[in-house]
Amino acid sequence: MFNALIVEKDDEGKTSASVQQIDLDRLPEGNVTVAVEYSTVNYKDGLCLGSGGGLVRNYPHIPGIDFVGTVESSDDDRYTAGDKVVLTGWRVGEIHFGGYAQKARVNADWLVPLPEGITTRQAMAVGTAGLTSMLSVMALEDHGLKVGDGPVLVTGAAGGVGSVAVALLAALGHEVAGVTGRPETAEYLKSLGATQIVAREELNETTKRPLEKETWAGCVDAVGGDMLARVLGQMKYGASVSAVGLAGGAALPATVLPFILRGVNLLGIDSVMQPYENRLRAWKRIASDLPMDKLEAMVQPALLSDLPQLGKDILKGQVKGRVVVDVNA
Repeated sequence: MFNALIVEKDDEGKTSASVQQIDLDRLPEGNVTVAVEYSTVNYKDGLCLGSGGGLVRNYPHIPGIDFVGTVESSDDDRYTAGDKVVLTGWRVGEIHFGGYAQKARVNADWLVPLPEGITTRQAMAVGTAGLTSMLSVMALEDHGLKVGDGPVLVTGAAGGVGSVAVALLAALGHEVAGVTGRPETAEYLKSLGATQIVAREELNETTKRPLEKETWAGCVDAVGGDMLARVLGQMKYGASVSAVGLAGGAALPATVLPFILRGVNLLGIDSVMQPYENRLRAWKRIASDLPMDKLEAMVQPALLSDLPQLGKDILKGQVKGRVVVDVNA
């Protein structure tokens, strides 16, 4: 028997979450069983802990789209008992049982070996949010971003993706501007390496001008909506925006002029179905380039029993940085 956070739905469609003891027979089919050490809390987790957000298909359910731990048993030659592994994405925690439990059983194809140089706890301080940030930075680099090109904008900078993006870009030597709607997070963002704080209101207002002054050499955007449309018109010639989120809405009320007159690139970043080799590349870059002291400054520790409230908080934009859940405490 082991502990798991179980989300249940009643006959009226209301969901509730509680820590329960279950046995291995409750876990789904898979060829690798992992003793989970840590998980984390992402926006998707908040949805799955509550209404399901259209992501959860069957109840009872174990959320948790990320986890890290030690292989207990494996029917796949790539992993043996004792190996440290990380899982992010692949609809785990949504369609499949996830990491909010002391054990998980998954497909070996979904796992990545824990890279040398980081601990299991640090891996979940990174999690999906940090992996997405690294993929975003890599995409900007692959499309020409270099240190010295000018300031790089990060929207939703105090959130999970934004916090890691700020720390990564600053550590790589970029001048970083962080956008936040929470003035109280300004010092936090500066501690991560941001040299400029941009109030959300400055970019949330729509403008009739499709092109504005060329300001940003790159952008990691976790907001979408009106803000992304506005930012596209402020990018330097040939610059790129990595689009990773939709906290400000899924609509994009923009024109094609930034693309056809300034050669701006809009790069879509998905971490859920990211190919294995690029995941490995990103995790190796995280181990080498992300300042772990800055990562630790982002961390909020939590227990399984804290998750129902944290799920509500993250949906309200009230979670700063990264939550690391010790599933065994």
